[in-house]
Amino acid sequence: MSQEQSPSTLPEEAIVKPVRTVSKIWLVPIVALFIGLWMIYYQWSNQGQLITIQFKTATGLEAGKTKIKTRDVDIGLVRNIELSEDLSGVLVTVRMDKKVSPILHADNQFWIVSPRVSLSGISGLGTILSGPYINMAPGINQEMSDEFVALDAPPVTPAGTPGLHVTLNSESEFAYKKGDPVVYKGIKVGEFEDIHFNFEERIVYYNTFIEAPYHKLITSNTKFWDISGVQMELGASGVKVSTGSLETLLTNGVTFGIPEGMPVGEQIEERSFFDIHPNYASASEERFKFNAQYVILVKDTIRGLQVGAPVEYRGVIVGKVLSINSLENTQEDLLKQGYDIPVVISIQPGRIQQPDNAEGIAFIRKQTSLWIEQGFRATLKTGNLLTGALFVDLQHYPDAPHFVAQQHNGYEVIPTITGEFSEITSKVTAILDNINEIKLKDLSDNANTMLSQISQTAQSLQTTANAVESLLSSVQQDQISSTLAETLANISNLTRDYSADSDTYKELNHTMRSLQGIIQELQPLLMQLNSKPNSLIFTNGDGTRLIPKAKQTNKNEATK
Repeated sequence: MSQEQSPSTLPEEAIVKPVRTVSKIWLVPIVALFIGLWMIYYQWSNQGQLITIQFKTATGLEAGKTKIKTRDVDIGLVRNIELSEDLSGVLVTVRMDKKVSPILHADNQFWIVSPRVSLSGISGLGTILSGPYINMAPGINQEMSDEFVALDAPPVTPAGTPGLHVTLNSESEFAYKKGDPVVYKGIKVGEFEDIHFNFEERIVYYNTFIEAPYHKLITSNTKFWDISGVQMELGASGVKVSTGSLETLLTNGVTFGIPEGMPVGEQIEERSFFDIHPNYASASEERFKFNAQYVILVKDTIRGLQVGAPVEYRGVIVGKVLSINSLENTQEDLLKQGYDIPVVISIQPGRIQQPDNAEGIAFIRKQTSLWIEQGFRATLKTGNLLTGALFVDLQHYPDAPHFVAQQHNGYEVIPTITGEFSEITSKVTAILDNINEIKLKDLSDNANTMLSQISQTAQSLQTTANAVESLLSSVQQDQISSTLAETLANISNLTRDYSADSDTYKELNHTMRSLQGIIQELQPLLMQLNSKPNSLIFTNGDGTRLIPKAKQTNKNEATK
């Protein structure tokens, strides 16, 4: 049964409100998301460029740790290290700072800095504690790149260094390496950067850098020559020893300059090519561009004569030897008796105060032809007795036989005369031939016969001498015996005369007694003279005159 409800009991009408679909709590992750996106954008917009560097090995490199530096400032970090596809090297991915992106030139240089000890010095000691890092040297090429090939060692000259690049070449047996010095008057002014061997030309080329401001010394007439170690040259002028700096004694090196007598020339502004000469003398020869060539036909030995030996005229060097026995000839000609060895020589007009051009050559040829008719001759002479080196000497010999001008393989011939050494040899040979012609066997037989006769004569003389000596000895013994007997007889007679009973003894005894008496009688007088030396001359009245006893006795006998 339904029961009506009163109005007071009816329910109130519900108020309908819209429901919120998103909670406020979601604002936190949304804000965090926007912050993250902003940080990613900021990091992406401010990060540098990724570059790839190819190394041969990755010694000491670590992803996330190894840094990239230039001028000791961090500019990047290694992100990844992996092998190349062909396994020929290592690809290192590096994230660079945004600020250095504009300087990633295509010619930038990268290398690993680690402790290094060489003849040039010690480097990279700071990496002993911090570990190796990659160094970058900015280039100057306008082209940009993100792929690079690293160097095996630090570059000798970083790109952009002020100075001049030149290329040196050598056909000689020189051995230079990267980093060898270029010295000027004892100062290191450059280094060898790179070495390249041309197989077609078979010439070694050395890319070399001359530092500023010394690069201004390089001109069109500049010559380079070797100063490696200790150089000793044995030539016709004697022994020459030369050295460079202490560094070139330990390694190798070159120097440069303008030979004496040459103009300075124009300054070099771009890469040029220069030859490396063995020494200064060879470099100085380059200033003489023209020469008149002749051939001399040598009949003597050419031992000691070398290519490059000087050609002198009255002691002045006027040229050099160009070749020895290099002209076309057959082996049969060489083996023929009396074969003349061709030696090609040059006479340089610049050495005899003539213009170094075709006009100077014409003057030399004309003058030489005239002098040959007047006795102009060539000869080989010894320049140094120690080395035995020879040189070509040109002199005038008025008494030389007439020579008819001739050509040999297109060269004008300068006649030769026998050298001084050959003259001495021929004289010695003549003396030896004369000695060989002497019949030494006959001389030996005659000498043996004469010696035998002398020996027999000597024996005869010895026998005669012995006989004479025996005779003299017997005669001498007989005389001595008779003389000794006579002497003994005289001594016996003398002894008998002085015996006690002889008259002689008695007379001698009487004489001695008389003498003794006389001495006793003179004794008083002697005593007076001893006390008063003047008593015999002066007397006084008191004194009595001493009269010898004998005188008194005679006086007394008279008074009687």
